[in-house]
Amino acid sequence: MKRVRFAPSPTGYLHLGNARTALFNYLFAKHEGATFILRIEDTDLERSKKEYEEMLMEDLKWMGIDWDEGPDKGGPHGPYRQSERLEIYQKYVDKLLKSGYAYYCYCSEEELEKEREKAIAEGRPYRYSGKCRNLTPEERADYEAKGIKPVIRFKVPDKTVVFEDIIRGHVEIDTKEFGDFVIVRQDGMPVYNFVVVIDDALMGITHVIRGEDHLSNTPKQIVIYEALGFNIPQFAHLPIILGEDRTKLSKRHGAVSVRALKDDGFLSEAVFNYLSLLGWHPKDEREILSKEEIIKQFRIQDVNKSPAIFDRTKLRWMNGVYIREILDLEELTKRAIEFFEGFGYKADFEYYKKVMEAIRDSIETLMDIKERAKVFFVDEFPFSQEIKEEVKSDPNFYKVVEIFYQKIKDLHSITKEDFKNITKEIQKEYGFKGKGLFHPLRVALTGESSGVGLDILVEVIGIERVKFRLKRFLEYFG
Repeated sequence: MKRVRFAPSPTGYLHLGNARTALFNYLFAKHEGATFILRIEDTDLERSKKEYEEMLMEDLKWMGIDWDEGPDKGGPHGPYRQSERLEIYQKYVDKLLKSGYAYYCYCSEEELEKEREKAIAEGRPYRYSGKCRNLTPEERADYEAKGIKPVIRFKVPDKTVVFEDIIRGHVEIDTKEFGDFVIVRQDGMPVYNFVVVIDDALMGITHVIRGEDHLSNTPKQIVIYEALGFNIPQFAHLPIILGEDRTKLSKRHGAVSVRALKDDGFLSEAVFNYLSLLGWHPKDEREILSKEEIIKQFRIQDVNKSPAIFDRTKLRWMNGVYIREILDLEELTKRAIEFFEGFGYKADFEYYKKVMEAIRDSIETLMDIKERAKVFFVDEFPFSQEIKEEVKSDPNFYKVVEIFYQKIKDLHSITKEDFKNITKEIQKEYGFKGKGLFHPLRVALTGESSGVGLDILVEVIGIERVKFRLKRFLEYFG
C-alpha cells in the first residue's frame, strides 16, 4: 500500500509553496489509491502555535484537501504531532549511540566558529571536523564535570549517497559535502533531519513528495535510514515556485498564503486548479479542469523539474472563469455574502443574488464586489467636479434626466423592458439618443460614467430608489 504525507510546521500561515506540496501529495494519493497522512512538525517549540496548526487544517480543507490519518482524525501510526513523539525519538537516539552511529559533541560555538572561519580562509566548504568523534570515557567525564551540555551528532560514513528521484532523476551526493551533523540539540530537542526519518519509517511512508529545497537534506536522511535498518522511501522533489520576476516567491509578490488568497476573494476551486498547474500540466493542455479531472490525469512522474512561475494575473483570470461560468449562482452568492457585509452592503439573500447575477461577468475576485456592487447599494453618492462642469455646460444633460423622471414618477415598478421602452419613447419624442441619452441617466443614477447596464440596474434597485436618485440629481443641479 502506497503512503504519502504532508508535514507542515505550525509557525505561520500556509504558504503557497507548502500548499502546492500538500496538493501534489493529495493528488498522488487520490490517483494511486494511496493513504494520505497529515503530520504536524512542531518541534520548534518557540515558534509553533496551536492556532497556526488549526489554521493550516482549515486552509487545507478550504482548498478541498482532506487526509486519511492526522492529529484530528487519529490513525494506527499516531501520535501525529512531533511534540507528542519525543519518547519514540529518544529510543532511536539511544539505539544510534549504542551502535556507534551517533556521539556526544561538546564543542563550543566559539570553537565551531573558528573552524568555519578557517574553512572560509582556505576556500573550502565548511564541515564539522569530527573533533569529538572518538572521545574517551575520561574525556567525556571531564566535559560533563565542567557542566558542558553536549549536542548529539550523527557519525556520517564516507560514501557517495545515490538515489533515483522520481522528478529529478539520478542524484549522487558525497557525504564529504556535509560531514557529521547534529541530530539532538543541547536542550535535548531532536532536529528535523532525524525525526523526519523516524516518523516516515514508523508511519510506513513509501513516497516522500516535497519541495526541492529539501534536496540537500535527503542524503543526510538516507544515511540515518541505513543506520537504523529502515526501508528507504522513494523521493520526489518538486520544483521551486518563483514570482513573475523569477525570484523566490515572497511577500513582495503580493498575497503568498492560502489564507490571504481566500481573504482576497479567490475561490477554493480556482486556487486548487491553478496550484495543480504549477509544475504539472495535463496531457490535453487544458487549463480549466475539475478536481476529478485533475486527479484522473495527475502523475507525479510528469511533474516538471524546472521552476514554476506564480502568475497572479493568470490566477485572477482563472478565478474570473470560475465566477462567471462554473460556480452556480446560488453557491456563488453564499460565498459572496461575507464580502458584501464586509463592505457595508446590507441586504437579504435574494437581493445579493440579483446583484451577483448583474455583476458576475465583470469581476475576477470577490473583492471586486466593493466597486462593482456599489451602485446597487449606495443611493447618496458624490458628483465629481468633472461631472458638475459637464452638467453646467450642456443644457440637455439636465433636461434628459428631467424627462425620464417625468416618465417614471407615477410608476409602481420598473423592469428592464420598461426601461428600454421609455428610452425608446424619449428618442422618438425628443431626438435624444446614444450617449446624449444614456450618459446623463447613468450619471444621475450612479454618479459614474460607465458600469453595469442601466436596464439591469433599475430592475434590481427598484422604482422607489430610481425615483430617489433621479430626484436627488434634479434637486442638486436644479
